[in-house]
Amino acid sequence: MAKSNQEVSPLMAHLSGYIATAVNNPLPAEVADRVKIHLVDTFAAMISGSRLLPGKTAIAHVKSLGGAREAGVVGTRIVTSAANAALANGMCGHADETDDTHPPSLTHPGTSVVPAALAIGERGHLSGERVLRAIVLGYDICARLLIALKPMPFLRSGHHAGAFGQLFGAAAAAGALLKLDARRVRYLISYTAQQASGLYTMFRDPEHIEKAYAMGGMPAHNGTAAALMVADGFTGVEDVFSGERDFFYTFAPEEVDRNEMIRGLGRDYEILRGGIKRWPVGGPIQGPLHVLRELIQQHGFKAEDVAKLVARMPDKELEIVNKRDMPDISVQHLLAVMLLDGNVTFASAHDFARMKDARVLDLRKRIEAVGDPELTDAQRRWRCVMEVRLKDGRVLRHQTMAAKGSFENPLTPAEENAKALDLIVPVLGKKRAAALLSALWTFEQLNDVRALRQHYAR
Repeated sequence: MAKSNQEVSPLMAHLSGYIATAVNNPLPAEVADRVKIHLVDTFAAMISGSRLLPGKTAIAHVKSLGGAREAGVVGTRIVTSAANAALANGMCGHADETDDTHPPSLTHPGTSVVPAALAIGERGHLSGERVLRAIVLGYDICARLLIALKPMPFLRSGHHAGAFGQLFGAAAAAGALLKLDARRVRYLISYTAQQASGLYTMFRDPEHIEKAYAMGGMPAHNGTAAALMVADGFTGVEDVFSGERDFFYTFAPEEVDRNEMIRGLGRDYEILRGGIKRWPVGGPIQGPLHVLRELIQQHGFKAEDVAKLVARMPDKELEIVNKRDMPDISVQHLLAVMLLDGNVTFASAHDFARMKDARVLDLRKRIEAVGDPELTDAQRRWRCVMEVRLKDGRVLRHQTMAAKGSFENPLTPAEENAKALDLIVPVLGKKRAAALLSALWTFEQLNDVRALRQHYAR
């Protein structure tokens, strides 16, 4: 490789040096424990999503492409190229809105970072411990990019936060596992920046295919592909984060805080601020469902008892889930389902027919979702303040400032295991689901992550 005379800013030097060496360093115990919960959650999302339309579409596509036998597609017997496997697994992971989130950055790291790390891990016969370290790195880079860009203004400008952040997170995880040195990491970041994309219009997609691509498969595939290109000798710009018309100037010229990319890096792990959904629906709906479920359990009322329900929630989050056409990201629809059923399940959250059900439509007339700026906070802790007026004159009030699954009220390993079984058993059966989960909970003990294939191939 020829000597370069390009200037490299202190920020880029710090960032690229960290990415190049991160997987060589052990994780703090709390982080090592947390990453396995996110790994289990992402695998469950990928396996359940492999049987939904976005997952089926992705699987059929990569099957038609062929490719070198480097990595497996979860929930199938397909073995294809690393980039193609990352694409399919990423789309499966975001097919059903059960995947994890990083609320402060408006991203879904697991559905892109895990497929990219897994694909390169399988390609290189790498250990589970090394892949876990790369996943933690990917979460850090994913979240920090969007925090630097200021996620809500970025989203409101028409871009989609997750698609951008997850691309950089996937690339960092893949590049680290490919042992790119600091200089090649800088090239990787530049090629990743060239591919940065994602439009808010994905929310218009009623069948979730484009959303699964933009929020899972596209970042996973493109980040993996960028890392492989640089590993194969691609060179380019060494510092896309500084200089004339750089990345940040292009996408957020007035809002940017570049130092967020490295502030606390290696000390403050963003995966510890990740969220895991208790309900298989969009993140902003976690708070309203949490509160309504507790009210129903405490007071035992039915849908027919309700005269009016008002759910106050963060105003910026309501924009994302207000009267959407997809059942799993429409807050009014899901509150109606919760009232009628007393719960929301994977099946009910993805039942398109119920969006036209007369009982649901009638109940939605009595449900009001209100955006409240007082509930909006930078950490996005899935807040909700609810009032339910019953026909007998009673007025019930309840609230949460950190719904179950948020980083302040996290799922326990036992709760995550129960959630994962609910998603995996219908696809793999009880015996194979239990074996897969056992392997995932001890992932750091795997000498070669390809050993997982025996548990998820079907």
